[in-house]
Amino acid sequence: MSDGVILKLGGSILTDKSADCAINRESLATIAAAVAEAGTEGIVIIHGAGSCGHPEAKRYHLDVGAARGKTDGIYVTHRAVSGLNDAVVAALRKKGVAAAGVHPFHVAVADNGRLLSFECRHLEKMLALGMVPVIHGDVVMDLSRGACIVSGDQLVRYLAAALQIRRVGLATDVPGVLDEGRVVPEITRHTIASLHIGDSKHTDVTGGMRGKIDELLGLADAGIGSDIFHVSRVADFLSGSAHGGTIVRGE
Repeated sequence: MSDGVILKLGGSILTDKSADCAINRESLATIAAAVAEAGTEGIVIIHGAGSCGHPEAKRYHLDVGAARGKTDGIYVTHRAVSGLNDAVVAALRKKGVAAAGVHPFHVAVADNGRLLSFECRHLEKMLALGMVPVIHGDVVMDLSRGACIVSGDQLVRYLAAALQIRRVGLATDVPGVLDEGRVVPEITRHTIASLHIGDSKHTDVTGGMRGKIDELLGLADAGIGSDIFHVSRVADFLSGSAHGGTIVRGE
């Protein structure tokens, strides 16, 4: 598949990160309507965990791993992020999108915190059938640590390359990457060092905005650019129109 699109929905636009798994259903409905109106051919949706996963992962120290006999955090965290995924899928299906949830916990393996493998053949078949896979940041088994958190941003980097996708968009609660309050129109490895990019002020075990940029720069190194924009501009991104956000490119 080479003409597809990955749309990544940040956890901050799907949940209230200051509360315990408070899903923003109004935002979900608006996003689902924009996706349905744009058409869903070749779209893969990936979403973050927001407050439905980050607090649990932090509480059980899954950012450092899991040990034999201390695995409750794996179940609790996966249950939390799966619940959010169910809500995203339900909102999309209500608007007529043929969405179906895909859980990394079932199909991915990591090593030392980095995604090592992800079964993609079923994703290719889903897309061929006109379905929209909806994937999420999740806890997965880790060969070195026992378990780890694989973020939605890490999934974007891996799956864009694996599925040979050329258009990647990240919808956030800000109009793009901000440097001292101003949107940075373009980021490359050459320009990143001069920027002042803050981390998330909420509980986030995956690195906040800086972690997001690091993943996207890795993707840019592979020749795949990405766009970061405000959630209100989802329709613009999907239609190929200007979105007023940030573009991450290779050199």
